[in-house]
Amino acid sequence: MEIIRIKDDYIKLGQALKLSGMCDSGVEAKFIIGDGQVQVNGKEELQRGKKLYHGDVVTYDGRSIKIEG
Repeated sequence: MEIIRIKDDYIKLGQALKLSGMCDSGVEAKFIIGDGQVQVNGKEELQRGKKLYHGDVVTYDGRSIKIEG
């Protein structure tokens, strides 16, 4: 599991996907999230602007990232 370290209180889901390299652009993030391919803490997430906080886990295409501060 890859760790994404953030300085602020949260990061938005689309930004986290781009930062981790799971997708190349915000447009790609929009489509994969909208298609229901992304899970946050084990639940399907459809909001690109979903705020992720310390401890949240994002899963897409067999890869997982954990948000930490």
